[in-house]
Amino acid sequence: MHLEKKTKIILTLNPDILVVQECESPERLIFKNSTIKANDFLWFGDNQNKGLGIFSFGNFKFELLEQYNPAFKIVTPIKVSSIDKSFVLFAIWANNTQDKNNQYIEQVWKAIDHYDEILNNEMTILTGDFNSNKIWDRKHRIGNHSEVVEKLAKKNIFSIYHNHYNEEQGKETKATFYLQRNKNKPYHIDYCFASESLIEKYRNWDF
Repeated sequence: MHLEKKTKIILTLNPDILVVQECESPERLIFKNSTIKANDFLWFGDNQNKGLGIFSFGNFKFELLEQYNPAFKIVTPIKVSSIDKSFVLFAIWANNTQDKNNQYIEQVWKAIDHYDEILNNEMTILTGDFNSNKIWDRKHRIGNHSEVVEKLAKKNIFSIYHNHYNEEQGKETKATFYLQRNKNKPYHIDYCFASESLIEKYRNWDF
């Protein structure tokens, strides 16, 4: 929330695309300065103060795929295109408060099952807040973190972080989230999965 207070720090990274969870709706997203000028912008959510915002700062344009199913909150399949390239982006904030028993990673699991054909695209990225980690897998639980990783692997889609650092799921050394902003409670719950062809292309990226 309060994205306008964080833009100066975020934009020092020179992002091409931002996927922002707990993002205000376009009507609420009023910036007090001109530090952010998105070329394209999509927003999804039921709460005007906390949704999922996707921003383009380059030449990329967004188009929501017609197969989009709003039942999976919030996993959005988007065609991202520029003059010379295009790919499929699944922007994710796994958080469905209406599905009490399947609120987080199960939303991703259901979505990747529903979007099975789209995931055959060899230029695919899934990124965002999965609200999950292998450490929370429960025995006999359907749609847990490990099952999501396995489903994506069958499509030759893998975590860029784990590939780059050669780490195992559930044994991450770098946190993406600190519970209650406490540095003594680190967790890794945010991910960027990409098709193997994309990982090979950008293997030399410096993270």
